[in-house]
Amino acid sequence: MDKRSAAAPAMSHVVIARETLEQNQSPAVSRTWREKLPVLASDRLVLREVEPSDAPALLALLTADEVTRFIASPPSTAPAFERFVEWTRRERAAGRYACFAVVPAGSSTPVGIFQLRSLGSGFQTAEWGFVLGSPYWGTGLYAEAARMLVTFAFETVGVHRLEARAAAVNGRGNGALRKMGAVQEGVLRRGFCKDGRQMDQTLWSILADEWRQARDASTPARVH
Repeated sequence: MDKRSAAAPAMSHVVIARETLEQNQSPAVSRTWREKLPVLASDRLVLREVEPSDAPALLALLTADEVTRFIASPPSTAPAFERFVEWTRRERAAGRYACFAVVPAGSSTPVGIFQLRSLGSGFQTAEWGFVLGSPYWGTGLYAEAARMLVTFAFETVGVHRLEARAAAVNGRGNGALRKMGAVQEGVLRRGFCKDGRQMDQTLWSILADEWRQARDASTPARVH
């Protein structure tokens, strides 16, 4: 994707809003994620907090030319990636940001990251992004991890509006967002610069109530 959140925000280059969390959040919203991110697991993969020890594997996968084509340049060395990981933890503790490593089931090595960052006070509006190593494109890992991340955003963090941005020329990234049920809202003209080249970006959104309605409609009714 614009794989900034990947496909979204791009690692250490994300500009984080500095607002503090509102104190009038719904009591149903959990804040324990600020202490440590939960482990989200399925039969195919695990989403867990990114660790400093993940740096070598992520560096090898996420700095490949085909991966970085439509995202801001990621950290270029293992020490820089470790500093990025430490930064993610400070931002998570402040309640502004979450970064999950994507780990295939049966493995301990991450193959990508998913990110979530606040766009305003109280995390009511957020942006998400992702980036996966190219060997894992088309494997279904993205779709499953994306559902888990979006559910975390809406059900745990309490996000109401979730945005994503993808370079307009990035067909794979825009297609991935469309398959997630995101709605294309418009084009941000020359909204992204990569290696001196100005690119248009497509703005996508998912609303919490629409996400829940779609989820409930796809859940088979129980027979009593």
